[in-house]
Amino acid sequence: MFQIRIHGRGGQGVVTAAEILAIAAFLDGKYAQAFPSFGSERMGAPVTSFCRIDDKTIRLREPVMEPDALIIQDPTLLHQVDLFAGIRPSGYILINSARSLEKLGIGELLSRFPNGHFRTVPASEIALETTGRSLPNAALVGGLAAMTRLLGSAVVSEAIRKKFPGKVGEANAAAAAATFEVVTSGRPWHAKEKSHAGTD
Repeated sequence: MFQIRIHGRGGQGVVTAAEILAIAAFLDGKYAQAFPSFGSERMGAPVTSFCRIDDKTIRLREPVMEPDALIIQDPTLLHQVDLFAGIRPSGYILINSARSLEKLGIGELLSRFPNGHFRTVPASEIALETTGRSLPNAALVGGLAAMTRLLGSAVVSEAIRKKFPGKVGEANAAAAAATFEVVTSGRPWHAKEKSHAGTD
């Protein structure tokens, strides 16, 4: 079983991110569940959601205490909440930020995880460019899929389109695909975009 915990703030689509992961897993022939933690849902308040993916029926219902992967949608939570509690030594951590782990003040944690398992990606900026809104959830799902190889880019995009039919789904699928490519290639997103645009 692969267990994912997602941290963010109200209004950032934290619960939706878990739902997209679960839909993608289902489309890929797996079993999945997604649910939020209970608590305040007001805009800006810390929110946590969970997703489990397995090849067999999932009977657990409690919150994910020992995740195989973390998505951190809002880096301002890094020094306010123990986001890394319970993360497995071989786990994956993806943080929504254009800053490096060192600049975020958590560079010392990098050596605790395998190479390629702990990184940042500017998901809000990718989302803003592709969707016109800075909601990072779909982009981060694409990034996590690339890091873990648990799900392919195509099935993630299909899940997003099922969750959000029409133009909203297409735009968010593009954000997920762009982040998947950034994580897979290892190239900075801004450098790639600028080179395509021919700007400075």
